Amino acid sequence: MPAPDAGARPQFDLHWRLQLSREFAGLEQAELADRAGISRATISSAENGHRVPSRATLRMWAMATGVAFDWLTGSDVPVRAAVSSHPTQSRRRSANKVT
Repeated sequence: MPAPDAGARPQFDLHWRLQLSREFAGLEQAELADRAGISRATISSAENGHRVPSRATLRMWAMATGVAFDWLTGSDVPVRAAVSSHPTQSRRRSANKVT
């Protein structure tokens, strides 16, 4: 029997995690903007992978959606598990690094 932590850990780029967290919270972009105090344009750009939000914005995003900051930024996943289960991961790999 495999160890309990030996299961697959699908990787998601930052922009996918941002969108998933918003959808998990049941929020539209405008609702998240109001809750987090950030612009809807910032949310749209981040979810589309065109812009990487600041750490402060990511913290507000996590609090507003009720997800862990570590999950949102991907720091809960071992570095070795770098293969994405989503077909568009390679599209914006460099643009999705958290600074």
